[in-house]
Amino acid sequence: PMPLFIAFGFIDNAVMILAGETFDKTLGVTFGISTMAAAALGNLVSDVLGLGVGGIVEEWFERAFGKDPGLTRAQEGLSVVRRARFAGNAVGVSIGCLIGMFPLLFMDFDSIA
Repeated sequence: PMPLFIAFGFIDNAVMILAGETFDKTLGVTFGISTMAAAALGNLVSDVLGLGVGGIVEEWFERAFGKDPGLTRAQEGLSVVRRARFAGNAVGVSIGCLIGMFPLLFMDFDSIA
């Protein structure tokens, strides 16, 4: 369901940005790791967190929005259903990732040397 993937995209991107920025300002300064390495570490944290909270988020969304529509296996196998599911998931995670960029609004880029 699209709302679930919006939440996943939001959490993933927001955590990645915040963790990557933290790594850049700490490990980057202390050990001289590159900004890209700090971003990769932020992505690692975000991915591991996603594994940990994924089930919790799914349960919450099932309670809030209901379960899947209960399609039969034959219906789930239809190409139109698979395409619709992919499109909904892709649009949902894309919207969530864009919203999850909100930490960038609060970062002080002027203080970066």
